[in-house]
Amino acid sequence: MVKKWQGVFSRVRSALMRRGRTEHEADDLVQEAWIRLECYRREKQVDEPEAFLMRAALNLSIDAHRARRARGEEVMLEDVVLVDTQPSVEAVLLSRERLQRMSVCLGRLNDKTRTIFLAHRVDGMSYVQIARLHGLSVSSVEKHVAKATMQVTSWMEGW
Repeated sequence: MVKKWQGVFSRVRSALMRRGRTEHEADDLVQEAWIRLECYRREKQVDEPEAFLMRAALNLSIDAHRARRARGEEVMLEDVVLVDTQPSVEAVLLSRERLQRMSVCLGRLNDKTRTIFLAHRVDGMSYVQIARLHGLSVSSVEKHVAKATMQVTSWMEGW
């Protein structure tokens, strides 16, 4: 008789695990379902105890899932994957060095070219807006931006 119930417990446990329960959770649910079956048997006859056990375990699993959703998800620490989204120390240092290099490169440009270049690339102003602001032609603004882009690109090469 013990062997018969071990097989039933195993099938119920497998059914619970197929529905996303861990081994530990499935064992607990089978045990709780068995207790409910035995308590029910004290007062009434159970024609299909295996079916009763399976249905009780599945219902307990559903109830546990609903309770978890109502109060917030519980997660086992070993199931959590932590991802560090912060850049590495090396990436931060490299970025700082590149920023310093870029600052030096921009410092090498003449004031007018630097101002026009930054207005376009950093402030997002159009060539027409910059031309009006500085009293230049659009063609002249294009030449300043192109000159600055070429110089900065060549100075930053390899960084």
